[in-house]
Amino acid sequence: MTLSVTSHAPASPVPAEGPTLVVGLGVSGQAIARHLSDRGIDFAVADTRSAPPGLENLREHAPQAEVHLGPLEALDLSRFGEVVLSPGIDPRQAVFDPVRERLIGEIALFVRALDERQARNAQGRRPTLIAITGSNAKSTVTTLVARMAERAGRDVAVGGNLGTAALTLLREQPDAELYVLELSSFQLETTPELKADVACFLNLSEDHLDRHDGMRGYQAAKRAIFRGAGLAVINADDAWSWPAEEDAVARASFSVRLDEGDSGDDGEELSEGAEWRLAEQDGTLMLCHVASEGLHGVMPAAQVRLAGRHNQANALAALAMGTAIGLAQEAMVAELEHFAGLPHRGELIADVAGVRWINDSKGTNVGATLAAIAGLGPTLDGKLILLAGGQGKGADFTPLAAPLARFAREAVLFGQDAERLSLALEDSLRVSRVATLAEGMAHAQRVARPGDCVLLSPACASLDQFPNYMVRGDAFRDWVSEHVMDAGNEGEADG
Repeated sequence: MTLSVTSHAPASPVPAEGPTLVVGLGVSGQAIARHLSDRGIDFAVADTRSAPPGLENLREHAPQAEVHLGPLEALDLSRFGEVVLSPGIDPRQAVFDPVRERLIGEIALFVRALDERQARNAQGRRPTLIAITGSNAKSTVTTLVARMAERAGRDVAVGGNLGTAALTLLREQPDAELYVLELSSFQLETTPELKADVACFLNLSEDHLDRHDGMRGYQAAKRAIFRGAGLAVINADDAWSWPAEEDAVARASFSVRLDEGDSGDDGEELSEGAEWRLAEQDGTLMLCHVASEGLHGVMPAAQVRLAGRHNQANALAALAMGTAIGLAQEAMVAELEHFAGLPHRGELIADVAGVRWINDSKGTNVGATLAAIAGLGPTLDGKLILLAGGQGKGADFTPLAAPLARFAREAVLFGQDAERLSLALEDSLRVSRVATLAEGMAHAQRVARPGDCVLLSPACASLDQFPNYMVRGDAFRDWVSEHVMDAGNEGEADG
């Protein structure tokens, strides 16, 4: 299925009279301010901090902008025609009640700019927009789709919640023919209509529930990605990712279930009819496309460089999106064979003496760690040794017990919430407690056997022992380099 979309709904409504207020001066807020300044739009900026980091940049490129620092309650919001929130600003605050109908975010301005460009273009053309969301793997899939498109010869701009802000992309790469955006629930909840050519919702697991008043609110925010979409790419194995009934949008689905027709927890038929799926062909597990002429094998699953069943799902999602916009299959397959993933997101660090060491430090919540376990476990000849722990943010760790009982040799726990993790897991598998990640890695090295995988996927934030998850992942990589890879090289030399 190749999607061809050359026209969309009419341009976004013109904002009400009055200056625009930008709330928050982080990365997105600075991009919003620069965008408004470049267009000569009268605007003001508000930030509750006394010295926000982007203040000097703002004063350089928009010295005329009014700046308010301190409590928002001190501002008369009614005098502003539109209020543009940075993603970190909670729109539920009572201070926004008088202007609630005028609240939007950066991505709404991005869509408006594309609408305006289309209106100026005699052919009515505009760049293709692919938008990707989900609780887990959205950065990996966004990057993968963009690299597939680059390999296929497309002029691509990639960013959003990942890397470069969407409005900055629009300024720096105005002639791009394809924009690939990772979008968070915070960005989507302030986007009235996205109008993406292809909108992908990868998965949903518990995260940001305080911001969205529970799972249903979180799901509703994510589902905004489908508003006005040309095609919805959805996970047939996760009913939480499906559009609402009122979202009248064409759909393509992907599945990694080998037992077609299984039911999910809510009784829904899940993988039945998925257009992109895993299937056995002549004894080989293949990534397949179901077309009108039947099942077409695209590539062996083992040739996808990213490890694990969850990454095979990511590969199928990327293939669905790339096919929808007409990317050559040869280019997409070549990228899947080449793409090693992003740092700290299921990153293979080493494979020494038959033991794989994988850095999934970005697994800061239970859902991400469940995805890593479920993805890697079925593909191993041996067992998982899980390194987990840190700040659990009050999460329920009990869902980890059953898959670890099935796929893990041991859970090695460290950090602030090691005790809570231990209580949730100790009845299901062997648990070891250590003080630090380094001690945990040393223990994992002692107990690992050929065919095993040592997986750092902590299910917790890092801030008890590390500045952030990236430093935690770097510590894992450095330890493996010093104690595993160097030892392996010495062994080869001795031999």
